[in-house]
Amino acid sequence: MKGVLTLQLWNPPPRFHTLSFSNHPLSISASLTTTATSSTQQPPQDFLTAKERRRLRNERRESKNTTNWKEEVEDKLIMKTKKVRKHWMDELNLDNLINLGPQWWGVRVARSKGQYTAEALARSLAKFFPDMEFKVYAPAIYEKKKLKDGSISVKPKPLFPGNIFLRCVLNKPLHDFIKEYDGVHGFTGATVGNTKKQINKPKPIDEVDMEAIFREAKVEQENADKAFEEEQKNAAVISLNPKSKLDSDVSKAIVDSKPKRGSRKTSNQLTVTEEASPAKKGPKLATGSTVRIISGTFLGFAGTLKKLSRKTKMATVHLTIFGKENIVDLDISEIVPETN
Repeated sequence: MKGVLTLQLWNPPPRFHTLSFSNHPLSISASLTTTATSSTQQPPQDFLTAKERRRLRNERRESKNTTNWKEEVEDKLIMKTKKVRKHWMDELNLDNLINLGPQWWGVRVARSKGQYTAEALARSLAKFFPDMEFKVYAPAIYEKKKLKDGSISVKPKPLFPGNIFLRCVLNKPLHDFIKEYDGVHGFTGATVGNTKKQINKPKPIDEVDMEAIFREAKVEQENADKAFEEEQKNAAVISLNPKSKLDSDVSKAIVDSKPKRGSRKTSNQLTVTEEASPAKKGPKLATGSTVRIISGTFLGFAGTLKKLSRKTKMATVHLTIFGKENIVDLDISEIVPETN
């Protein structure tokens, strides 16, 4: 007897209930309004693909009353500053000084031949670097003096002894040429680098500081010219009244020719008191007081006394040179108290 195979199909129940529209007018109108609003509204962003979101974003950008958004993005990327990673060896590369363009540089020279060195350096730069534009400035006051034969001699007096100024575009070949020049001691700068390698890198001088130097040189020159003119006027007055000059010379000679009487003891006491009186009356060196340098490398500069050691006879002075603060150690004999 043959078996019969029967296949039964399972029909699941419906998961969603079907809507049955009635003939009521309210239900029909509600269904129409809901379908109309659903058709006009855009689908939420969660159900959009990436391509559709990009298309909507581009449409919004293009609908604005501005320039093209692509050009705005490109301009922002161009203006964005890029971070440049610098190596510590870049500070030691003197060829990078050319990126600063023309600047004023301070050059230290011999104090006794500063004016001569400046003129010789200018001639050498014009000869060996003909394509370079440069200016060499040695601030000095030209003092006039009338000689016995009636001629007038003019001698330059340096305003900043041991310093001249050079304006140019500096690079390593030019730096080495100036540094090795006869009479030049180096550039005014600062030490850069680390424990592996250190160099004295030139530091440019600000335009504001150079303008102050120009003004100071102009004022000092005007004062020197006025002093010479007054001296000439006084000489002219004396030449008109030679008797007054003769009487003054005779009276001075009579006073000087008077013998000094008195015992040796009293004369010694007078000399001691005369030598000690200026020290008592004049200002003393004290920490925090203003002092003036009368000899050495920093002759003519004024600063503040920070430290004083009577035992070692050394003094620490705070100076302001070309607008920069410096601390130097000097001998006590090189400084005197500043008097107003």
